[in-house]
Amino acid sequence: MSSDITVARVIAKLPSRFQADAAENLNAIFQFLLEDDDNFYITINEQSCTTTQGEHHDPSITLLMDAETFINVVTGQQDGMSAFMKGQLRAEGNVILATKLGKLFKDKSQDHTSA
Repeated sequence: MSSDITVARVIAKLPSRFQADAAENLNAIFQFLLEDDDNFYITINEQSCTTTQGEHHDPSITLLMDAETFINVVTGQQDGMSAFMKGQLRAEGNVILATKLGKLFKDKSQDHTSA
């Protein structure tokens, strides 16, 4: 894994990895509260995706973890369910939505090309 992967870079790339067809009939706010980094949320609405820094006033689901766990799950180094079972990730709200996250974003971990 490259040491230059940061939460900010991951957040910036999420909209380009979004799979609109997987979000049909889904309107949800995924709040991420990171213990040691900036909080942000993802808005999925009408098959579009936006990311926003900060905290949403009424998220559909809130995911709590540290930055390392977030990066490991997003890059595929750790399974989200594994992180949950180990107590590294907590979910509040509509926890069923957490299971949909993997299908909403393309896995680019297989793409090791460099510019």
